[in-house]
Amino acid sequence: MNEFMLQAVKEALKGVHSNYGGPFGAVVVNNGKIISKAHNQVIKTNDPTAHAEINAIRKASKKLNTFDLSGCELYTTCMPCPMCLGAIKWANIKTVYYGATSEDADKIGFRDKDFYDKEFLELKNIDRQECLKPFVAWQKKEDKILY
Repeated sequence: MNEFMLQAVKEALKGVHSNYGGPFGAVVVNNGKIISKAHNQVIKTNDPTAHAEINAIRKASKKLNTFDLSGCELYTTCMPCPMCLGAIKWANIKTVYYGATSEDADKIGFRDKDFYDKEFLELKNIDRQECLKPFVAWQKKEDKILY
């Protein structure tokens, strides 16, 4: 078994046995070294965004003191949900290794598959002109840092 995935599995089991959240663990690796490990903590924190991947990315960013995790890889026990995929993209992680699928998660009561199979959200565009004001201010800002 891949050593980094084994660490993700151990993290997932740690979270399950502690009743912190679902069976999800993640590891961020850079140049063959583990930067961070995390498990799901949705139940512990009452935070629906406290997925293993998000937690691992947050820890890695803090440890490396950067929001740009280019060059890092992510090992995760389950196919990332759309929220986690968004965080992975924002972190500039280009390679993700995953074990279980969204169908596997669906079989034990998680809704991951719903995000891929169903329309679940109604998006309505309102007050665009007013909301563009901070965009204009950002665009004019000379000392901005793009991310």
